[in-house]
Amino acid sequence: MKSFRLIVHQKNFSAEDLIINSKDYPGASLGDVVEIYHPPPEDDNPRSKKKSEPEEEYPRLLLQVKAFPDDSTQQIALQKDTISVEQSIAQTFGLQPYKNVIIRIVDPPDVALDSIELTFKDQYMGRSEMWRLKNSLINTCVYIKKNIEFCGGAVRCQVYEMWSLGDRVACGVITEDTKVVFRSSTSMVYLFLQMSSEMWDFDIYGDLYFEKAVNGFLADLFMKWKKNGSNHEVTIVLFSRTFYEASSLEVFPLHMRECLQKDYRGRYYEDFYRVAVQNERYDDWSGILVQLRRIFSEYLKIVLEYHKRPGIDIPAATNSTAAQGNFLEVLNMSLNVFEKHYLDRSFDRTGQLSVVVTPGVGVFEVDRELTNITKQRIIDNGVGSDLVCVGEQPLHAVPLLKFHNKDTHLNVPDDYSMPHWINLSFYSTNKKIAYSNFIPRIKLPPHLPSDDEKKESPKNKLVPQDDYIHNSFFDYDAYDAQIFQLPHAHTVHENSSVNHHRVLPRYKRTSGSLLDSHELIKGQRRKMSDPDVPHRIDSNARSEPIAIPPAAVSPIISPHADEKELSPPVRMVVGSEGSPPLESRALINPFDPSHVTIKLTSNRRRWTHIFPKGPTGVLIQQHHYQAIPAQSDLPATEDGSNPKLDRMISSGSNHSFSATSALHDYCKKRPNSQTNNHSVPTAPKNPSKSLTFLWGATGEQEWTPALTTAVNDVLIVALIGVDWKSLTIPACLPITTDYFPEKRALQIDYVVSLYSLLPDSVNADFAQLRSTSKRPLTTVEVFKELISQRLAQGFQLILMANNADKIGINVLNPKMRASVVRTSVTESDESYYLSIGRLFHKISLSGNTISVTRYRPRHPYPGFNYQYRYRFHAPHHDTYEESYASFTTEKLEHFNWNYLDHYVCTGGDTEFVLVDALKYWRFRVYLLPLNNTANKKIIDGAEHCDIYTAATPTDHQQMVDGLLKFIETAVNKIKRTLPSKKTRKSLSVINNAPLVQPRRNSMSNFSQNVNCSSPFRERLGSNRLSDRPRPRSGSKVMERNRTSQSSESQSSSESQSHDSYPDENTIQSGPCLKNAATNPEIVEAMKNPLSGLMFICAQQNLPCSTFIAADAINWLMLRMEGVTTVEKAVQIMQSLHSENLIRHASGDPNKPFLFGFFLFYIIDKDDKDSFQPCGDFQIFENEWLEVEVKSALNWGLSVVSTGLDVPNTYCDRKYGVPHFLCEDINVEYAEIDSVIYKRMRLETDVASKSDRVEWGHVRYQTTFMPDQAYELIVEWLTSSGSIVAELLSSWHRKAQTCGLQMIPIPHDPLALPYSNKSDPLRGPIFVPLNIKCLEERDRIFKEFKDNTYLERLFLLQEAIVQRFGFINCMLEPPNNPDATSREHQYVHCTGTVFVLISRPAVKPRSRVPSVGSKNRSTGRFSVHADVVPSPHEAYITRHVSGKNKDDYDNSRKMGFLWSWNHMVSRRWRTNQGVDNNFQTKLLKDFREFCGNVNDRLRVFWEESWVTKENASTSTDNYLRK
Repeated sequence: MKSFRLIVHQKNFSAEDLIINSKDYPGASLGDVVEIYHPPPEDDNPRSKKKSEPEEEYPRLLLQVKAFPDDSTQQIALQKDTISVEQSIAQTFGLQPYKNVIIRIVDPPDVALDSIELTFKDQYMGRSEMWRLKNSLINTCVYIKKNIEFCGGAVRCQVYEMWSLGDRVACGVITEDTKVVFRSSTSMVYLFLQMSSEMWDFDIYGDLYFEKAVNGFLADLFMKWKKNGSNHEVTIVLFSRTFYEASSLEVFPLHMRECLQKDYRGRYYEDFYRVAVQNERYDDWSGILVQLRRIFSEYLKIVLEYHKRPGIDIPAATNSTAAQGNFLEVLNMSLNVFEKHYLDRSFDRTGQLSVVVTPGVGVFEVDRELTNITKQRIIDNGVGSDLVCVGEQPLHAVPLLKFHNKDTHLNVPDDYSMPHWINLSFYSTNKKIAYSNFIPRIKLPPHLPSDDEKKESPKNKLVPQDDYIHNSFFDYDAYDAQIFQLPHAHTVHENSSVNHHRVLPRYKRTSGSLLDSHELIKGQRRKMSDPDVPHRIDSNARSEPIAIPPAAVSPIISPHADEKELSPPVRMVVGSEGSPPLESRALINPFDPSHVTIKLTSNRRRWTHIFPKGPTGVLIQQHHYQAIPAQSDLPATEDGSNPKLDRMISSGSNHSFSATSALHDYCKKRPNSQTNNHSVPTAPKNPSKSLTFLWGATGEQEWTPALTTAVNDVLIVALIGVDWKSLTIPACLPITTDYFPEKRALQIDYVVSLYSLLPDSVNADFAQLRSTSKRPLTTVEVFKELISQRLAQGFQLILMANNADKIGINVLNPKMRASVVRTSVTESDESYYLSIGRLFHKISLSGNTISVTRYRPRHPYPGFNYQYRYRFHAPHHDTYEESYASFTTEKLEHFNWNYLDHYVCTGGDTEFVLVDALKYWRFRVYLLPLNNTANKKIIDGAEHCDIYTAATPTDHQQMVDGLLKFIETAVNKIKRTLPSKKTRKSLSVINNAPLVQPRRNSMSNFSQNVNCSSPFRERLGSNRLSDRPRPRSGSKVMERNRTSQSSESQSSSESQSHDSYPDENTIQSGPCLKNAATNPEIVEAMKNPLSGLMFICAQQNLPCSTFIAADAINWLMLRMEGVTTVEKAVQIMQSLHSENLIRHASGDPNKPFLFGFFLFYIIDKDDKDSFQPCGDFQIFENEWLEVEVKSALNWGLSVVSTGLDVPNTYCDRKYGVPHFLCEDINVEYAEIDSVIYKRMRLETDVASKSDRVEWGHVRYQTTFMPDQAYELIVEWLTSSGSIVAELLSSWHRKAQTCGLQMIPIPHDPLALPYSNKSDPLRGPIFVPLNIKCLEERDRIFKEFKDNTYLERLFLLQEAIVQRFGFINCMLEPPNNPDATSREHQYVHCTGTVFVLISRPAVKPRSRVPSVGSKNRSTGRFSVHADVVPSPHEAYITRHVSGKNKDDYDNSRKMGFLWSWNHMVSRRWRTNQGVDNNFQTKLLKDFREFCGNVNDRLRVFWEESWVTKENASTSTDNYLRK
């Protein structure tokens, strides 16, 4: 302990928080934690400090000595006996500069933290990063608001809250046992408002519950988001259920039957969803409240009268109550989106939260099977689910699920469940009533029903409590006494129980509470029971209650309690926790749940580590308060203190400082100091009394009727509040848990499988087969990665007790220090235990062997698949459309971990490829042209949006040029070193345009050959001739639009300068190759250092003299006389290849020469020392991305079908006749080649920021056409999200310098309800095409052959999307080649919109005629039809069905499906002007054009015919000549 003078420094002076001279404090060494505080004013003697600690104004500061100053400037700044603390820290902790402070070295365990909360924002942090970040923080000192960086600054977070010994603290040391909780300020939030009938009721203050929910709760929530800086991506949905009074389906008119469902009581109903906001981020949400109020004003009328038609009677419709509403369905809707989080991986958010706001009181009538599905999905996916009730809190335990009583016997009581997987809050306004403090917690009863009704429905009434307990199926008291008697050590009751067990199956204890297979067993049902409550038929077979005992061995349950039971060969699996199928389960009375014991499972402990420990050592939820002190006979806690006394501690605790306001508030809050009611009695004084019901999310809470959820300091029951923390900065699923089954349970209830990995030998085998340059992973790296992979898939590390092997593992014991790693006797061995649901993995490292032990439940739950139909209304839609979703549980035990572990082991080699079942992360992007002048015109206020013109050959060439440069520099990361030359000027051909034209005719027939490319690349490096014109590829067809080039496009393309190429003027002109040059002469000319090809400099594992195929083609066209077309140049290069002068860089002699980005090298037979490729094309393909460039399709106008009249063809195309009016149409033009995808390994950690070896893959299209969107998919399992995000951001910037924009796209752009992975609350907008306005005189296209009608209609639609700026997307061919229709997808050139057009497939070879005839049938699509049309087809059919008779007309089905690209956030926009307003304007104008508003569609049609007629006239003149 020593006194120092304090000075402060800025971050730019030193990055260290503390600068101290080692000479001044010789006792300090690196890594020491020191305590810094001002000495008390009345006594400068530090020894008397202990007594005055409570009187301190500020908490003491703890800092770690990270380094001693070696820099002379820092040493000079520090005088003798002076320390320097970073300014903001000194300010926070009230340390005054130039005053004396005392420094004392403290023992880290004395200041260890129990838990710490870290918040982060606007980034994606995977679970593996959380674990590795936590490990990097061990033995470091943290303080409030400290910024923490990881992975070289790629991961950033801030300390939010710390807890130690039941108190909030302002600083401390993180140890191995500290629980680290991550909270995200940028999550994906689904807010569901239940529009049940209570929303139109008034609360006790006279407000509508809707006003309370929106003006109250939502307004408060949005205010807190703004204050906290939360930036969530939010979807807001209003939902309700409408019941119809009808006895049979026949009562309903046809148009209503599509979406009706029938409940267990035979009532018909329909569920409605109104999506008000979809995936939006706003800085200010207040405008949304106005929008919600507007929707509310008309919601009920629209929903109840949705099916009304003139002259048709429909059954009376009523809105359901909250309890009977579609609560679980709503949670599953969001889960369908959340569980696909790895498909559309956003890099600006982490975390998923479903919030249901209900006017009810937390009671819901639910289907048992759907409850089980929901529970398993929520727990397995680690999704936060919050229920906010704006109704008054009832006098019984909530949330409460009442199962549908499908039993016909009237005397069977109801069955309840209390879900621990829902975080409950009650919201109430802070209004005061002058005359009364009384808050009613029971609503006024409705009018009593008539006597007849009373007789009919006795089973809906709760049984009186006395009857309930005593008239039950068996004696509870005897049962409880049996359960809670203290067991005798190792006594075995050898009475008839053994025989019983042979006859009666025994029920296992498992970790996931899901299955209710009572439904499978003879239809017997359990009543008034909870799926988590265990019970055995045989009264001697005991099940353990939850116990959190203070001693090393539980006094309640002996570890050997089960040993008397023999393990039968076949075990019956029953009930969610292995309860029997008979009515002998322990039952729950929601008004007094305290007599029930809950079984401890891994599911119940999944979220517990996000909760801090209160002063009593029990986990607490900070928004749960008890307004009335509990009974005084509470048992003592482990330290002998009475929790009742703890509850009464005044809020002025020993840390009530008058510090800076933020810190003062933070440390003063100590939310449970006066109200820590959630103490769990650990060792009951009277063993025969049952344990208290453990209630709520922490799994350690005791429910009493006085328990409210208040957040105010005032102890008044009326002030009921909300878990704002969970709703503002939701916690991510914790990376640790503490439940592991006992040994006995493992043996009986689990199937064990074991496999070993020897990474060294696996990699040695691969090294013999492959010559690869990458370093294989070490055994320790593989070991750590296997744990990372399991964490990433939702597993949690189990904190095991160190001596857990010796005793029955009782991991919840607070006295035992927990540790994730268990190190066994030999030092080099370590083991980790992980769990998810009922699956447990043990991963051990011993020497160079990794062994993986998997425990799977012997009796897994059956898979559930719940089909659901509903109506939803998304933004920009006109109607509530019918849609379908299926809710399925995932069979986690089927995940192929062995395969994934070998994938990790081999470092992403070609032997183990990524398969869909591995749930790897992926990010799809399209590369599109960067700027279109029409976009700017629309942003600047152009009246219409159909102002896009066809791309010119110049535009196409820029696309090719940009793509090849992008692939070279961004994806393949090829760096060229240039001898000191200036940067080359623009690559644009426009600069040379006047010189090009004389060479044009010689190239006119190039584009007839689809396999070669018209747009080639000008990348000649050091050999561009200044005195020769550059030919521009193309054909007469391509030249059509050349004259219409605007000056704007010239200037924009000229402004794109490309770096890394020398200036033309500095290049010496080399000799021209003669037309008759031999192949060896060509090769020598290519090698010429001045005028030859520019080779890729010595790159890893590439031969010297490696060049890019496109460069060689351009070089030939420039250097060699007579080579004027790409086609000719390719032929010459192919002849070099066939003579073995050049070869593909993989060394594979069979790989042919093609135009595009391909790596070839000149074979140098003399140079034996240079790198020789191995000849293994598969390895090469895994390391380099190669793509073939083909000519532009020009919407089918540049491809000529053979066998047709040449003059007509010539004229059609020459004079710009639209494709749909050409004589020779070809709708298959875009499908000449099927799109092939390949995958290569991608080094993701380019800047070497990560603490581990990282890699991913890129899946890419092998061909590129300049007028098509080009797709890349980045895929990864073993990369940090933030590292991949940085890589993609660099690609995004690089693409812009290449004249491209990189736009992220969703995996399912159209979200058709029929597709497997679609978002249930997203759907395309149907924009009908008004063909009738074109058919005033006669049917359109009557001038052409009848059999081309539908194809011409498709081409007409395509011409329309072309006018609006859409680009064709090359899609993978459909799985079903015999499909009756083919989907064509287009993306807008801004990347923000997709359009889908369906066309009838050209007759396949083996198609059944009847299928074709159904294709355009007028009948309505039936789900049960034998022949199901395409999803798009069916979607349009039901989109327009049933409003009136005209809707069945064929032509109404003609139209477009329009869908927004929700992946384009601000981060990815290259033009910030392309915002929501731009997109809304685009859709509005597109709808008006297709609907022929102001005759625009007809004008377009007539203009097209004028062009056609002019072309015909010209043709006649041409033929006369």
